[in-house]
Amino acid sequence: IVYAVVSNVSVAAMFMAGIFPGILVGIAIMIVGGIISHMRDYGTPEKTSASRIVKTFFDALPSLLLIIIVIGGILSGFFSPTEASAIAVAYALLLSMVFYQEVKIKDLPRILLQGGITTSVVMLLVGCSTAMSWILAYENIPQSVSAAMLTISDNRIVILIIINILLLVVGTFMDMTPAVLIFTPIFLPVVMEMGMHPIHFGIMLIANLCIGICTPPVGTCLFIGCGIGKISIAKVLPAMIPFFIAMIAAVMVITYWESLSMWLPNLLNLIEG
Repeated sequence: IVYAVVSNVSVAAMFMAGIFPGILVGIAIMIVGGIISHMRDYGTPEKTSASRIVKTFFDALPSLLLIIIVIGGILSGFFSPTEASAIAVAYALLLSMVFYQEVKIKDLPRILLQGGITTSVVMLLVGCSTAMSWILAYENIPQSVSAAMLTISDNRIVILIIINILLLVVGTFMDMTPAVLIFTPIFLPVVMEMGMHPIHFGIMLIANLCIGICTPPVGTCLFIGCGIGKISIAKVLPAMIPFFIAMIAAVMVITYWESLSMWLPNLLNLIEG
C-alpha cells in the first residue's frame, strides 16, 4: 500500500501482482526446508488426523476471512484501501475480543496508545519522505542516478542486478516502510526508462526488502522468531543461509519473469493504460 501511494499505482493491482511471486517464494522456502528435513532425518514427530486438520482449518477460518474481506472489498470497489484498513482493524478487534477472547477491554488503552505511536512514526516518515522526494526531483537526483548506472552498463539485466544488490543491502539496515518511501523515487524513474512497469518494480522492491527483515541488524522477523524460539541469533543465522539463497533465487525469477507479477493484474483489467 505504501509503495502504491508513493508510485501512484493501483493498490488492488499491487495486491494481485504479489500473489504468484509470494507463492513462488513460499515454494522455494518449503523446498529448502524439505531437503534439510530429509538430510537431517527429522521425520514426522506426530501424525495428524483428518479431524484435527478440519478443526484447525475452521479455527483459523475467521482470521483467513480477513484477507478475503480486505482484498475482495478493494477489488470489487466496495471500499477504498483506506476504508479497507479501518474495516480490517475493526474485524481483527472483533475476532480478538469475541471469537478468540485474547484481548480484554482493559487492554484497549495500551493497544490504542501503541498503535498511535506506531502511526505517528509512519506519518512522520511519510512527511519527511515526501519532502525528500520533492528535493530529489528538484535536484534531478533520479536522472543523475540513471545516468550513473548507464555509465556502468546499458544492459537491462546488469542494471537490475545492481538495483537488486543495492536493495538487498538497504534491507539489512533499514526497515521496509522508510526504505520504500526513500528509494522508490530514486530507482523508479531508472527502471521506467528501461521499460519496466512500476507494478513489476514494486513487487521486485518489496521482495528484496522482505529478505532484509530476516537479516540483522534490523531483522524484525529474525528477532521475533528468535524470541519465540528462545534461541540466539548467532545460532540461527548459519542455518538460515540456505533459505536466504532460495529467497534470492526467487527474487531473481521475479525480477526477470515479468508475467509472473503482471499476468493476474492484466487478467483482471487492473492495469491502467
